[in-house]
Amino acid sequence: MDIDSDTESDVYSVASGPPPSVSGSLASSMTSYEVDRSMRSASPVSVLSVTESMQANIYRQEYGRGLNNYSDVYRLPADEEELERLDKQHSMFVEVMGGKYVPPMASVMADDVPGEVKACLDLGCGSGSWIMDVARDFPNCSAVAVDLIPMQSPHIMVHRTMPPNLRSEVDDVNLGLEHFYGDFNVVHARLISSGIKDYHRLIDQIAHVLRPGGLIDISEFDFYIYDKDHRRIEMGTHEVRPPWWAQWMTFTRAAIRNIGGDVDAATHIYDWISSNPLFEDAVYREFWLPVVPPPRSPSNEHMESFYRKMKEDVMSFLRSGRPLLLGSGLPENIINDIESNAVREIDMRQTPQFTRLQCVYARKKAR
Repeated sequence: MDIDSDTESDVYSVASGPPPSVSGSLASSMTSYEVDRSMRSASPVSVLSVTESMQANIYRQEYGRGLNNYSDVYRLPADEEELERLDKQHSMFVEVMGGKYVPPMASVMADDVPGEVKACLDLGCGSGSWIMDVARDFPNCSAVAVDLIPMQSPHIMVHRTMPPNLRSEVDDVNLGLEHFYGDFNVVHARLISSGIKDYHRLIDQIAHVLRPGGLIDISEFDFYIYDKDHRRIEMGTHEVRPPWWAQWMTFTRAAIRNIGGDVDAATHIYDWISSNPLFEDAVYREFWLPVVPPPRSPSNEHMESFYRKMKEDVMSFLRSGRPLLLGSGLPENIINDIESNAVREIDMRQTPQFTRLQCVYARKKAR
């Protein structure tokens, strides 16, 4: 694909072919409520009532950032700066994907079954932007946001309000979803693989969480960087060299894998979902997002606004990754060197680099 073409699809594009197959395990697990039942919030009010003692239990400080204190696997921040980044990232994804929801969402969540309250579960809700939209767009539904900290989107913190049909739960999904079996019409997860130990098992559990005819909607990055022709840039952790974004992501990928995150999940989610006997009509999409945009030219001038949004996101992501990389033992001077060169790559725009967002949605069989 020619990066200097005058179509938007050359910058963030969609492809329909599925990724390669892979097998996985289906281990069992206790639920999170066998660990700590107090972490479930009974009402929206509890989301806004995080006392100092709760703060001490929920958060820990590492390398100047606030991280969750509930999981040793997910090591990205959970502080205000990160929530603001995720909130802006949600808006960017809506632009890239052409809407807030996958096509079957409206019909699955339609209020058309007498006596049934449609329900939607967002696993790893982050800032809560997506599930907040669901609660407002489908006011008769029941919406549940699950994450390692209470949901505190920037909108909630400013306006001190959240939809009455939405509740937040603090939960580590690695401990199991059995307490949700049969409860939801839609299960959504976006960019949670770095904190998931066994994504194949998670998909199997989601199949049981969904009601017949329900919708699974998953999106993940694969933690690789690609060149302008969308070829993977292969690098190792035994070296420090350009391209710098690919080098930074290589160290990040290794750090996540070393603490148990499923960095390969994005490549396999289509196979895991399409081969699951409870799912049907699986659809695969991928979007190529410019970490380092192409050189400025009249042919892509219409994309400059998006490039600025993307730059803000990846610059913030650089800061978010510092606790993970420092905690992995990578010397701070090397991290600083890679970061400064990665920032220079963005500013100079001489070596375009892309990240791949892989997305799959499917329906649970009616019977």
